[in-house]
Amino acid sequence: AEGGPGTMSDDELHAQCQARVGRTLGGKWTLDALIGVGGMAAVYLGRHRNGATAAIKLLHPEYAAMPTLRERFLREAYIANKVAHPGSVKVLDDDTTETGEPYLVMELLKGESIETLSTRHGGRLPLDLTLKIADQALAALEAAHAAAIVHRDLKPDNLFLTEEGVVKILDFGIARLQNDSGPSKRTQTGMAMGTPAYMAPEQALGRWNEVDGRTDLWAIGATLFSLLTGRIVHEADTANEMLVAAATRPAPSLAKVIKAP
Repeated sequence: AEGGPGTMSDDELHAQCQARVGRTLGGKWTLDALIGVGGMAAVYLGRHRNGATAAIKLLHPEYAAMPTLRERFLREAYIANKVAHPGSVKVLDDDTTETGEPYLVMELLKGESIETLSTRHGGRLPLDLTLKIADQALAALEAAHAAAIVHRDLKPDNLFLTEEGVVKILDFGIARLQNDSGPSKRTQTGMAMGTPAYMAPEQALGRWNEVDGRTDLWAIGATLFSLLTGRIVHEADTANEMLVAAATRPAPSLAKVIKAP
């Protein structure tokens, strides 16, 4: 889920991240501009001393001292590269700043998230464009599942359409290798992982031993539902109510929900 660390407001978090612009990491990467701010990390346009550019994903300082979150952040590099598909963002390097924040050096994408694209179209996308997005996302997902990787947080904001028309899956930070020994004690005691609006029932219930590739397919279906209808599968006033609905209510029929243009 998105949101600033601790009790920091969105504006304060953005200002903290913006203040890093101009900083040089390890004598190599200069942060030229702030691209975006998420719940765990900020992404910058980075310029190497040799002139190369990349996206630098830098963990928020408040989380750098938390072993569980630090591990989750750094494992994205291993998992994303294991997918080995054009639809996965390449992680080129990882390191730690002089003040202890880990960061990833990633393939620099030019384009926009599917969430932004949908908003630009008034909240709904045409059927042909939606199907093209789905086709590419499913191809990348097929490669991930073949590598025994379950993403667990697929949604419009984690799909990106490049200027070349390539769909990329973002944020493998909470992905899981299916041959892992099992969920951590922290997960077993109820840590929410994923986004309620796009969760399959088994994920909403926290039945992690049942979460597999089909969970990702449900999330893709929920994403397509949202892109075509302009609403989420289970509408509710709060995230908790949405989680309950995801766990207990069947999805409504697309045919009954969609409205003619």
